Amino acid sequence: MVNRSRSKPASDLKIAKERIQILFSEAKKRPEKGTRYVYLARKIAKKYNLKIPSELKRSYCHHCYHYFTAENVKVRTNPKTKCVEYNCKDCKKVTRYGYSKEKAASKE
Repeated sequence: MVNRSRSKPASDLKIAKERIQILFSEAKKRPEKGTRYVYLARKIAKKYNLKIPSELKRSYCHHCYHYFTAENVKVRTNPKTKCVEYNCKDCKKVTRYGYSKEKAASKE
């Protein structure tokens, strides 16, 4: 039996990361196609087992995968739960990102 490596070549991973960045920059320029670009970027990330950077993850809804624009999102801070809330107006879901980790790390 031939023992083959399942990992992708480094050049392919680099190209995939660049394509994800390009798709998100295009989604910013053309918000009407943003949902399609988010779909394609997620598909590339899954195929090459890549993580989408956190600043790009916050730019789309994790429930309906719509790209956030000023018209379809409401961003709030919630001091009670110490998080930033993204309210998607398309699917009416709330995604929360905590911000207390940075403060806790600076105290130590």
